[in-house]
Amino acid sequence: MSARQHPSANSPTATPAGISPAEPAPAPDGRGAAKVVAEGVSSAVRPDPRWDDGRRPIAWIHIVAPGRGVTPSVRSWCQCGRDLVAAGERRALALVKDHDRHRTQCHLLAEGKEAA
Repeated sequence: MSARQHPSANSPTATPAGISPAEPAPAPDGRGAAKVVAEGVSSAVRPDPRWDDGRRPIAWIHIVAPGRGVTPSVRSWCQCGRDLVAAGERRALALVKDHDRHRTQCHLLAEGKEAA
């Protein structure tokens, strides 16, 4: 019985005849097709214009309260430049209240309410 020889891991393997690398199919207008990550999946996420009502997020709050024995934390930030972080139960609760107050007083949020 003879031993089969395998190509070295460092040497390139030959491409079988008749096989070529995949190329995008041309679009109906003659240009190249849109690039895709997987078949049928567009590589750029674009908002659906039918659902765009003009609203944009301005102020965010992120609360992490993992459970007993672990310190909770809160981050509050806004497009006006606010970016605050608090750790510990008492400070986290205070920042949540302060975030609510900021939402009523921020000039960016007030401008949006006047426009509506």
